[in-house]
Amino acid sequence: MVIPVQFESIEEIRAIQRLACAADEDVFLHSPDNAIMVDAKSFIGLFTLDFSKPVNVVTESPYVIHQLTCRKA
Repeated sequence: MVIPVQFESIEEIRAIQRLACAADEDVFLHSPDNAIMVDAKSFIGLFTLDFSKPVNVVTESPYVIHQLTCRKA
């Protein structure tokens, strides 16, 4: 599943990294044009993305999907 997310703070970026570490399935963040794909478990790797615009969270993890969809509500 692909979920577009706009992160507003470093704490929100840290939260997705913690979610990814807790999930059994892979969690990736993609740039809007899919040119950059980063494993969300890699906190340092996350900073290769431009968080001034939405990024795509790509995962099949029911746990992560639930957390992100509840966050949007």
